[in-house]
Amino acid sequence: MKTRAITALFFTLVMLASVFLGSYVFSGFYLLLSALALLEFYKIVVKADVKPQIFFGIFVSVALFLAFIIRHYIPFNLKYLLFAMPLFCGFFVVELYRKEKAPFANIGFTILGLLYVGFPFLFFHGLGFIQNWTAYSFHLPLAFLLMLWANDTGAYLFGVKFGKTRLFERHSPKKSWEGFLGGIFTSVLIAYLLSLFFIEGSFFVFCGMALLISIVGTAGDLVESMLKRSLGTKDSGSLLPGHGGLLDRFDGLLISAPLVYVYLYFILG
Repeated sequence: MKTRAITALFFTLVMLASVFLGSYVFSGFYLLLSALALLEFYKIVVKADVKPQIFFGIFVSVALFLAFIIRHYIPFNLKYLLFAMPLFCGFFVVELYRKEKAPFANIGFTILGLLYVGFPFLFFHGLGFIQNWTAYSFHLPLAFLLMLWANDTGAYLFGVKFGKTRLFERHSPKKSWEGFLGGIFTSVLIAYLLSLFFIEGSFFVFCGMALLISIVGTAGDLVESMLKRSLGTKDSGSLLPGHGGLLDRFDGLLISAPLVYVYLYFILG
């Protein structure tokens, strides 16, 4: 329990520092975090008797992430990102030389890692530049993290106190509808408090953001549980003592971050 508490405190401080210490730290941190999380994904799917292209998959993910990071500091036309298409063709070419027994399963899991892990961190990073492509603001990334943590905390506390009706017992026996609703309530409460201090939007804008994070984030948690159960593993990794791996900590972000970005992109213009 002590190890878990120390890890949670350290993790929270690092995450807060990542958004408060400026654009360069923010960009560099989430580039590294996305690469480590993708590596963790590739390591656990090996248990499915496939051999993803670990090095090339991480290379493509980092290359695309860097392209978008650079554009925030040195603007260029997005059409030049079309040159990244050969990288995706490369997955098939590389597999021709590997001579593995399940080549298309290897390709599928390699690309799945990019879609499931790499791209969500890219969208989360984009929240810092969503209103001005060349000017970083920590408000929306911070709001996302606070709402995500509020949802997790509220779901746990309400679930422990009132939880009786199982939410999705097949994949996560401990989750309850009471905890799910408690997580939404806590996240919306944080949204209201943030709307008093942040000028990016009204309470209704932040409330919509909170609902997406709570509902879709919970689905992300269940999806990650389904992944681990299908592979017969308890934790996605051991990088965070007492908490498992990065995928265990960011399961709610992986599916909700792209949707939150699209929502804010259209709402905030």
